[in-house]
Amino acid sequence: MSDIDIRITGKAGRITLTRPKALNALSYEMCMAIDAALKDWATNDTVQLVVIDAAGDKAFCAGGDIAELYDSGTKGDYAYGRKFWSDEYRLNARMFEYGKPIVSFMQGFTMGGGVGIGCHGAHRVLCETSQISMPEVGIGLVPDVGGTLILSQAPGRLGEYLGLTGFRMVADDAILAGFADLFIPQDQWPSLISLLETDGDLACLTANADVPPTGKLRDLQGDIDRHFAGETLSDILNSLHNDDSAFSAATLKSLRRNSPLSMACTAELLHRLRGPEPSIRAALELEYRFTYRAMERGDFLEGIRAAIIDKDRNPQWQHSDMDVPTSATSQMLMPLGAETLTFEEG
Repeated sequence: MSDIDIRITGKAGRITLTRPKALNALSYEMCMAIDAALKDWATNDTVQLVVIDAAGDKAFCAGGDIAELYDSGTKGDYAYGRKFWSDEYRLNARMFEYGKPIVSFMQGFTMGGGVGIGCHGAHRVLCETSQISMPEVGIGLVPDVGGTLILSQAPGRLGEYLGLTGFRMVADDAILAGFADLFIPQDQWPSLISLLETDGDLACLTANADVPPTGKLRDLQGDIDRHFAGETLSDILNSLHNDDSAFSAATLKSLRRNSPLSMACTAELLHRLRGPEPSIRAALELEYRFTYRAMERGDFLEGIRAAIIDKDRNPQWQHSDMDVPTSATSQMLMPLGAETLTFEEG
């Protein structure tokens, strides 16, 4: 497949995303190719670890390839999207639970679906150009691909802030928030990957890790924890509206761009997932409740229209007054019964 290069090199199973002109956006076929390789390598004694990287300088993976999702959804066909998301989420669970170390090298943009394949492994490496974000609420979705699990476990209320604003994290921010582990200058990556392929020894990663330049989240944490402490979107908005600080003004401006329904559901998802025993399967099952309904009942098609198709940046969201009834959130996150997301065992 020209969009992805999958092979075994020495002791490493190697996955390289190879569509840099599309910012290495994930297609359904790419997801399934990764899933098939991981299944094969799980019982292959030659493969001691898995290394994932991407071609080009601009992006590791800027998200899922949503053009076909939009095309099918606008025709009233929701089955393709549901299949895409359910199979992608099973891949995300496989990566999180994988029995062999997965090492990801994420330069440039890692967004949305890119988080699902880059941020669930045991060793997640960033560099000077890395920018990680979960901007799904801007197109009428919720942070998914297991991203809600990472957000729910972030220090303080960083998870709510990142999930509701789509804030772009540099390396220091992403390590603080739990999306990555190590900062290593990018010019060292080729030699480290070669060592991993030859020796299968992960010690070379920590031995070459450096301290990243300081990001913005550390200084913002106090404001974030104060204003995003409420359980609902309304709580958060009320707190921000009752404060005349520059932080509140900038944050409200950011929130006004996004789907109110998606933001309300994101806050609820993180509230449900926050706890001492996080579960990737619980996170993905909850996310799928939303994405299953996203085209038919949510703002997803309108979000894509405004951002990608017509590019007018003027989405006509449901609940545009930002007052999302509790019933609307509940309806998007109700159990799916027979359509509940299931996972393979083992």
